[in-house]
Amino acid sequence: MSLERALQKRSQQKCELSGDTENLEVYQVPKSPGNGLESHILISKTCLEQIENPEKIDPNHWRCLNESMWSEVPAVQVVAWRMLHKIKAEGWPQDLLDMLYLDDDTLQWAKATGEGDENEDAIKHIDANGALLQAGDNVVLVKDLNVKGTNFTAKRGTAVRNITLVHDNEEHLEGKVNGQHIVILTKYVKKL
Repeated sequence: MSLERALQKRSQQKCELSGDTENLEVYQVPKSPGNGLESHILISKTCLEQIENPEKIDPNHWRCLNESMWSEVPAVQVVAWRMLHKIKAEGWPQDLLDMLYLDDDTLQWAKATGEGDENEDAIKHIDANGALLQAGDNVVLVKDLNVKGTNFTAKRGTAVRNITLVHDNEEHLEGKVNGQHIVILTKYVKKL
């Protein structure tokens, strides 16, 4: 039986990540310790494009990993782990990573590409007290802030829940105050 046919049988002719049934391709998971069926998965063209071109990643597309990360196929687990690490700054992927268990060999394979290594040069968002901020954290304002483009002032002591981080600027984060989505400087917040 050919590799592609074996993958189609295993996956029931669906993308092993997203569940899509059209435009399926064979994908060899990089740095596999073995070869053949164990080192390949069947994935959709959309998934393949985003895996191979990080600038095209749509984090919402990868919500499909909420189900596929539980696959019993190590190659699927490895790709799910790697993609969740790539987008973990979104907040929700970190929750899935916290639940995902990989045996030692599979985890070693997943880390073989360097994904998941903490980068010394990575942008770190630090609050007014020097605490590291992460997506999904709750913060409180330490200063009254005039909100540009609106007619209100965000008062000191206002809680901002479930913040998101601006990926390319360590001094900015986003959150909602009075129902308005705003950008806030990290030096004006304190982690709760």
